[in-house]
Amino acid sequence: MPQLTISQVARQIRLRPSAIRYYERIGLLPSAERLSGQRRYDASVLYRLAIIQRARQLGFSLSEIRHLFFGFRDVTRPPVRWRKLSQRKLVELDQLMDAIKAVRALLKELMTKCHCDTLDQCGKGIFRSMDKDLVARPFLASRRHREQYSIDLRS
Repeated sequence: MPQLTISQVARQIRLRPSAIRYYERIGLLPSAERLSGQRRYDASVLYRLAIIQRARQLGFSLSEIRHLFFGFRDVTRPPVRWRKLSQRKLVELDQLMDAIKAVRALLKELMTKCHCDTLDQCGKGIFRSMDKDLVARPFLASRRHREQYSIDLRS
């Protein structure tokens, strides 16, 4: 089987070589063979990278992608793996949609109900209603913070 250089792989899959090296370093890709110090890959790396890219496009984290590859028994067929991860992702997306709806409602309320003369008055009103706004916080938090509250994939 012809061996591909990292730049050939990167060009075919439309990724930067640094991303390929990163995926290799974190274990999503098998270690490449070396020829005169250069990484050499067989064509199967293109297929694995295609899976990684599609999963990323669908919103899966690298941890979830790792679970797709390594979190099941070897005999578990791909449709079962995708189904299990997709079900969890759909639950996460439903929760995110609920949070987005809550933020939209707060924005609409702000647009119609704010009659403050100063930002201090606004701040006072917002401060008093903060307990009601808890539903919006996970949506507004950073991705890393949201991942702390995502579904545990080990179950």
